[in-house]
Amino acid sequence: MPEPVEKPIASPCVSICALDEDNICIGCQRNVDEIIRWSRLNNNERREVLQRCHERARERGQLL
Repeated sequence: MPEPVEKPIASPCVSICALDEDNICIGCQRNVDEIIRWSRLNNNERREVLQRCHERARERGQLL
């Protein structure tokens, strides 16, 4: 039996699309390159991006 195919990880976009002075989206915490490349990333790469987004949000005091 073939391995089940993993569904693509959804975009973290929250429809608050504006870049700050560091070119990081204030909504999802992705940089421009990460936003542009998202649709071509595999799930492992998407997990890496999401981890960086989480770290950015924490550094900016946006996580409790």
